[in-house]
Amino acid sequence: MDALVLFKNPTTDRIGRFLESIGLTIQAGEVPEGSILPGIRISDGALVVEEARLLYPGDLLHEAGHLAVLTSEQRAGQGPNAGDDLGNEIGAMCWSYAAAVHLKLDPAVVFHPYGYRGASESYLENFREGRYPGVPLLQWMGLTADEKNAPRLGVEAYPHMIRWLRE
Repeated sequence: MDALVLFKNPTTDRIGRFLESIGLTIQAGEVPEGSILPGIRISDGALVVEEARLLYPGDLLHEAGHLAVLTSEQRAGQGPNAGDDLGNEIGAMCWSYAAAVHLKLDPAVVFHPYGYRGASESYLENFREGRYPGVPLLQWMGLTADEKNAPRLGVEAYPHMIRWLRE
């Protein structure tokens, strides 16, 4: 998305600029009815956003998380079914929580009451209590480190991210 093109919603704009800054591609475009999340689809490794139909800006972070946990080769041609496996879904949830924290957004922006099949509050409670279900996976991918390994690596522990995209 061209730097001169801004999302009207300030939260969506902030998220979009962050995603561009880490190397993900965002394009304005039409998103057909029946997409997995209203107003967002993944096409050829890019996030296509129809802002007028985007109901929850945090959904953009979640969809970006699906791309972020893929290798660059997998990301390049990825389509709308990026989260088809459980590992990718868990990784995307944990990644999007870390991104919300990094952006100083309330994690409820991502884990809103209308997502996650009614389990949003449960996920938020787990994150608040330091129960991070996807950290071992993100650590294996080289994206973050848990509390045990962070000191050895000389980095902050999750939700700090060592890098945002899997190589």
